[in-house]
Amino acid sequence: MLLPLFATCPKGLESLLTDELTHLGATELQETVAGVAFKGDLALAYRACMWSRLASRIMLQLAELTMRTDMDLYLGAANIQWEQHIQPGQTFSVDFSGGNDAITNTQYGALKIKDAIVDRLSKRWGERPNVDKRTPDIRILAHLKRNQLSITLDLSGPALHQRGYRQQAGDAPLKENLAAAILLRSGWDITKPLVDPMCGSGTLLIEAALMAADHAPGLLRVRFGFMAWCGHQRDVWQEISAEATVRATRGIKAANTELYGFDYDKRVLAFAEENAQAAGVGALIRFRPGTVTELQNPAQEAGWVISNPPYGERLSEFPSLLGLHQQLGDVLREQFKGWQVSLISSSPELLSCLRLRPDKTYKLFNGALACELRNYHIAPDAKAARPVAEDFANRLAKNIKPLEKWAKAEHIDCYRLYDADLPEYNAAIDRYQDYLVIQEYAPPKSVPEYKARGRFYDLVQATMAVTGVPGHRIILKVRARQTGREQYEKLAAHQQWLTVQEHNAQLLVNLYDYLDTGLFLDHRPIRQRLGELAQGKDFLNLFAYTGSATVHAGLGGAKSTTTVDMSKTYLGWAERNMQLNGLTGRQHQFIHADCLTWIQQGRDDYDLIFVDPPTFSNSKRMDTSFDVQRDHIELLGALSKRLRRDGLLIFSNNKRHFKMDIEALSTLGLVATNISRSTLPKDFARNPQIHNCWEIRWEAQ
Repeated sequence: MLLPLFATCPKGLESLLTDELTHLGATELQETVAGVAFKGDLALAYRACMWSRLASRIMLQLAELTMRTDMDLYLGAANIQWEQHIQPGQTFSVDFSGGNDAITNTQYGALKIKDAIVDRLSKRWGERPNVDKRTPDIRILAHLKRNQLSITLDLSGPALHQRGYRQQAGDAPLKENLAAAILLRSGWDITKPLVDPMCGSGTLLIEAALMAADHAPGLLRVRFGFMAWCGHQRDVWQEISAEATVRATRGIKAANTELYGFDYDKRVLAFAEENAQAAGVGALIRFRPGTVTELQNPAQEAGWVISNPPYGERLSEFPSLLGLHQQLGDVLREQFKGWQVSLISSSPELLSCLRLRPDKTYKLFNGALACELRNYHIAPDAKAARPVAEDFANRLAKNIKPLEKWAKAEHIDCYRLYDADLPEYNAAIDRYQDYLVIQEYAPPKSVPEYKARGRFYDLVQATMAVTGVPGHRIILKVRARQTGREQYEKLAAHQQWLTVQEHNAQLLVNLYDYLDTGLFLDHRPIRQRLGELAQGKDFLNLFAYTGSATVHAGLGGAKSTTTVDMSKTYLGWAERNMQLNGLTGRQHQFIHADCLTWIQQGRDDYDLIFVDPPTFSNSKRMDTSFDVQRDHIELLGALSKRLRRDGLLIFSNNKRHFKMDIEALSTLGLVATNISRSTLPKDFARNPQIHNCWEIRWEAQ
């Protein structure tokens, strides 16, 4: 008797599953999204549970119903002869998916079917059956699409990818049926060597060993869903199980395929060895510790490299991963000439860093994560890849040598190495001691996103090659116009602080947590000048950010300093900067306030004032919005009331094409001198519009 059966699988594996079920003897196969419907006898259903390397579940279809109302759902489920599937004393559960206009809540759909089963069996047995959502004896699955309802009985029990050998796992392990699919899609010949250079907990290699040894993937499982089912035929199952046991025993003895697994993490490698032993194939796989750069071809003949390289989800991980993929591509070309290579990743961009051209690409899913599997052939005469972004690399190398010499002479730890010198490589690169911060500028709309992305990744690879700075010391950021609160938002929470030197000052920077690091590098000459002017002066730093200008004024001998900012975070940072330089005491004040309101209400006068307002702000901590072009005269007028007659006000901002309203300033009795060019540091010489800076004094009487 042929039974209506259904096998589920991860999306992208449907055609592979169809081939597998056909090989097992299934008929009338029909593919659908994430599954295959087919016909077969009970023995075939058992063989599919035992031998399918790809299916997630094998299900017996109990009913196909047209369902327009919840009553249709209840009556349709109640008409199924549940007493032929569930025995008295057994537990069951109902899983419901999908929906239509009548059933919009899956829990409600499951409840209606559960009520129908309970009502029918209570009448037949005279007792109420029990529901167990965790480990039921019988699991019922229902799926509703439009008005068509399918009700099935799960013959699998726990999902079939749970082979029973996984004792331990590393981060984000592959599901076993996806690993099997990767092996099949790679075209691997089970008699040829297989190497996984980043094997993690060993899933790919164990699945390969099971294939090479003719070992059924379900043989290690102790429980299937059909075992508690009324229709279970033990003798049929025992025959299939016995055959699988004999084949596995013979297969393991006969298998001589070379399987090698490498990983840098010895702890995870130990997991892989435990898992392989639990699968009964420990003797077939050779696990060795080692990094990608240390990888050497262990086999005598050409075979396959198949792996699931890490692809990460955080921007902070990307430089290291990019470097890893670049190294992997180099090793494959050098060590595995003539080999086939298959790699799966959710990041096509990282795979592009291999600089290999794929012969075939497949779309697969690792859970809900869309991935690509790319198959490559390494030519027997493969040569080393040409350096990426040669024009950029040459420019960066040209910049570095004179800047390093200059910075050392000036006692400067952090400076800009590159600032979009070449239009197609649109980023800024700043050195902070042994770290690099790479800020990608938002590309023009005329440049396609994929092209901008590719250039940026080339830039990062070339930067690592030229500077020798490893990926874990490179921080990537994306710089675009910030609006509202975005300019204050945290990017991460690493809380990794670095103390850097700027002339005679020690300053704290945070390279990870904010878009800016806490130190505006282009203002370095301004801060130095403030230090030179501050001796014996009362100094005010308004819109103070992290107080680096206050530090220089304090070290320059300021009589007093007042640091004002609307951010408690930055104000605390400023106080720590001062403490780091031994600048403590009541003469140093830190004021948390809306700067515009505070200056209107302030009473103290100052000899030296530094103000570096934002270009634009509409922070909720301010009573009104602020635009530096529109509002600079009002701001300077308010500051003039705090400026002593022989005092100096230094006004800076970063608005391109800013125009000082000289005439309006004159009506306030003030005169301004543009010192922008003299405050442009050597490392920003190519960008004279990076900031504009003015010295403002009272007009001579």
